[in-house]
Amino acid sequence: MNRDSLTLVNEQITACALCPRLVEYRARIARDLRRRAFLDQTYWGRPLPGFGDPQARLLIVGLAPAAHGGNRTGRVFTGDSSGDFLYAALYRAGFANQPTSVHYEDGLKLTDAYIVAVIRCAPPDNKPLPEEIVNCRTYLDRELELLSNVRVIVALGKLAFDNVLAALARRGIAIPKPRPAFGHNLAYRLGEITLIASY
Repeated sequence: MNRDSLTLVNEQITACALCPRLVEYRARIARDLRRRAFLDQTYWGRPLPGFGDPQARLLIVGLAPAAHGGNRTGRVFTGDSSGDFLYAALYRAGFANQPTSVHYEDGLKLTDAYIVAVIRCAPPDNKPLPEEIVNCRTYLDRELELLSNVRVIVALGKLAFDNVLAALARRGIAIPKPRPAFGHNLAYRLGEITLIASY
């Protein structure tokens, strides 16, 4: 894996403005609609890059940043209850150096794990449009290419699961028929990769 290439992808992600609806929404949340508990904080308000160890064998794929979570903190799965659960679990399993994640500059480091989202901007009502998913597809494809040590992918939610399957197919990995079904704690062997579905 070329660290510089992954850094370049992350720079492209944070500069992305392909989806007008998402650009407007993430900026409006950051500028005008901050929650009372976070009024003293400057929101990130940009697309979220991937986070973790470039040599990772574990890739975790979620749906999108939360409007007052990742869109505020600048790190995927950070600043909301799902992130609290995820990072505590990663810490217990030895993938994280600390059990909490509060901001992109909090010292958290992942070992052998990398985390991304299908959609890099917080979508209104947590529901991205099909064209927004297509616009972000290139980033997931490129990350899968660059994270060449990945052997296990945990897809958090059906949209993440479906998009990981599609990305793997675009990489030439045979997807069995019938197509793998989404369900909590189901695992599928796809070439050298094990795909695990989770809610």
